[in-house]
Amino acid sequence: MKRLSDIKFSTLDLVPVRENGSAAQSLRNSLDLAQHVEKFGYNRFWVAEHHNMDGIASSATSVLLGYLAGGTSTIRVGSGGIMLPNHAPLVIAEQFGTLESLYPGRIDLGLGRAPGSDQMTARALRRERSGSADDFPEDVAELMRYLGPRTPDQRIIAMPGTGTNVPIWLLGSSLFSAQLAGERGLPYAFASHFAPRFMHEAIRVYRNHFKPSAVLDKPYVMLGVPLVAADTDEQADYLATSVFQRILALMRGQSLVQRPPVKTMEGLWLPHEKEAVSDFLGLAMIGSPQKIRARLEVLIEQTQADELIFTCDLYEHADRLHSYELLAQVMKG
Repeated sequence: MKRLSDIKFSTLDLVPVRENGSAAQSLRNSLDLAQHVEKFGYNRFWVAEHHNMDGIASSATSVLLGYLAGGTSTIRVGSGGIMLPNHAPLVIAEQFGTLESLYPGRIDLGLGRAPGSDQMTARALRRERSGSADDFPEDVAELMRYLGPRTPDQRIIAMPGTGTNVPIWLLGSSLFSAQLAGERGLPYAFASHFAPRFMHEAIRVYRNHFKPSAVLDKPYVMLGVPLVAADTDEQADYLATSVFQRILALMRGQSLVQRPPVKTMEGLWLPHEKEAVSDFLGLAMIGSPQKIRARLEVLIEQTQADELIFTCDLYEHADRLHSYELLAQVMKG
């Protein structure tokens, strides 16, 4: 049985934009956070592709990864994930082949099959491309060929990209990617930071379908976990109201800019909305280090996950840094 100190721990940064803030400041904060968690011993630092969302500044994911990798030295940086239906596989192979050529051994390519946006935005991204989530398995295979060794009869190459063997992860919030990751022998990251309901079933499907491959001889599971760590449970509960307001805005189709914490959420949400936000954040680690340690030990016992990737969307940047520092102390025992 795994212990907490056996588990690798990582960061997923949604590059949040504050109320009355700017994308420029959010991007600078992302690099500052990457530099801090690198010092705390985090394994990797991922950012995700989202579009048409005023509260998230990581839409040009590959560009941002170059900035983050250039400002750090040891931590792995990657996408959590690139939404492959939005792109031609060759373009992604060239972008991540470039990143791997510049920062060898430090780049991860996590792939998702959702558009990361609404349908109107998806059409604006693709224009003449007929990209579809239905093409995801074939697109993944094509991308892997571009990043793998060049073959004698290969007519299209990714340059840079060919022969770089950038590690590919499949990401998902349902069972489709879990099964595909297992069949392809790829590492799998489940989006339990927003879809915890299907977590156990997705892990089971992935492990049951796993076939050893050139990159993995046994399954490797990473779980997304929302984080609000503070010195006391009361302070954490207060800071978490910023997260609650953001999820509530997402459910209502409102602006996702970060809002400051409030003393109480009463009057801000209806009973059914409170329940929906609670379900969304079912795996959230909110509290003091002692409380979070106890909850994480249960999570590891139940899932036997290999790695946890934490997302922490607090209003004040200093609170985010402190939250990740407290978590590192918990994870290291």
